[in-house]
Amino acid sequence: MVSASRSPKQLGADLRRYRKRRNLTQVGLSEQINKRQATISTLEGAGSGTLETLYAVLAALDLELIIRPRSKTERADLGEIF
Repeated sequence: MVSASRSPKQLGADLRRYRKRRNLTQVGLSEQINKRQATISTLEGAGSGTLETLYAVLAALDLELIIRPRSKTERADLGEIF
């Protein structure tokens, strides 16, 4: 699955979705990357946290971050993303 995360909240939801697909709890993921469960909760809830934590979570979930220009879509299509 490919998703476009265009806000911290979307990124947090995407990370939570991928974590659950890998049958990991927040505790399990936090132990894997040596962070507190509360840190995972913060990252998934508001999409906030450090870049170091974000990259550790991406690696643990076997994901990568790709930077590219946004696709040009109709404004009405953006509602479907959010």
